[in-house]
Amino acid sequence: MKKLYYCIILLFAIQPLLLAQVPKLKNPNEAVQDYANVLSNQERMLLNAKLAHYADSTSTGIVIAIVPTTNDDVNFQAAEILSEWKIGQKGKDNGVLILMASEQRKVAISTGYGVEEYLTDALSKQIITQDMIPHFRQGNYYAGFDSATTSIMQVLSGTYKNDITSTQGIPFSVIVIFGIAMLLLIIALSKGGKGGNNSRGGGGFDLFDMIILSSMGRNSGGFGGGFGGGGSSGGFGGFGGGMGGGGGASGSW
Repeated sequence: MKKLYYCIILLFAIQPLLLAQVPKLKNPNEAVQDYANVLSNQERMLLNAKLAHYADSTSTGIVIAIVPTTNDDVNFQAAEILSEWKIGQKGKDNGVLILMASEQRKVAISTGYGVEEYLTDALSKQIITQDMIPHFRQGNYYAGFDSATTSIMQVLSGTYKNDITSTQGIPFSVIVIFGIAMLLLIIALSKGGKGGNNSRGGGGFDLFDMIILSSMGRNSGGFGGGFGGGGSSGGFGGFGGGMGGGGGASGSW
């Protein structure tokens, strides 16, 4: 059992090393980072202009990242990119990232702490389902991104029409945390039944161990250097030092 204990610690300790690399910004002055070349130059220019104007007028940064594939869960990868790129403003954490893995046909929305109160996980899921996936299925990626960013802006301004019923799904992050907690509880109970030694010196799991492991399991990536810049530069001003970790949702088509 002691070997299992150390294996679990090692698994969580090396987890950041196993996660997919966060791509570097192609152009810090643009809100659309297309690594899969699914958008035309004109489509990218239209979306960049729309999102730059919104960032200048509200300080909220909405960024679109398009990659061919992601080795990590699309939700976790989106949260990593949101934090690593420092989308949103420092102290406000008002960034939003839309991540699409084109070859895997997956998309996710990740939010900073400053906007999660308004752009909830349920609303993010609704926007993915209603605004993005129908267009993506037809191969019209521009229309999907344009519709989704408009809906996000409406949510943050309080003008979005919410069609969500009282029956809402449980956020994925809650399921993951609950699953880890249950696994550790089962291991702790099985260990406790062999000898009944609950002291820290006895080698068994206690509440402190469970808290430490759960905290390690929630590691969502590093916080790299900022890609600053404001509206005065004429480009996108949404890379202002914000932090992620608010929430989000994902879908596939």
